[in-house]
Amino acid sequence: MLRQTSLATLGMSLGGILTVVGFIAYFANNPTLNLVGFFYGFPLLLGGLALKGSELKPIPFSQPTEPNILELRNQQATKTQTKLRKDLTGYKYGQDAHLDRALGQVGLSPTEEKRPQVTGIRETEVNGAYTLVLEFDSPLLPLKVWEEQLTKIESFFGPGIKAKLHQPEDNRIELSLIASPG
Repeated sequence: MLRQTSLATLGMSLGGILTVVGFIAYFANNPTLNLVGFFYGFPLLLGGLALKGSELKPIPFSQPTEPNILELRNQQATKTQTKLRKDLTGYKYGQDAHLDRALGQVGLSPTEEKRPQVTGIRETEVNGAYTLVLEFDSPLLPLKVWEEQLTKIESFFGPGIKAKLHQPEDNRIELSLIASPG
């Protein structure tokens, strides 16, 4: 639940309220509330503003997950699939883009401009196996480049992962991470 809440917005809201209370207390000659407002409110407000500048919003699910897929996830999802799903659907701070380090490790981020962007995720099944599908906007890296890195992708996200690529339309790549035993 906390990952679904923007810490930046929470800090700015709480800090803003405490700071306003501090100003009101100052003019009402209430030194205790004045100190609380200034010593806690102002730093919280500044911290919230700083976090807002480095905040990555959660990646949305492109389609709802069906109940049978949720059961399959509980039975078959690997630690990596679970971590990816949780990381992508929560707020992140201090990163340039979702999966920026992972894409760099597998050779799919030669430069910041060419780096594909995750635009959505979905959960499905492929031949009875739980599958996490990552949807990318990849205008500067064609499918051929992705295919050349497929072995690296599988070893990076493995063990227990089989990766498949699909290009539903130009500039769009879908990376399916399929749970596979052993």
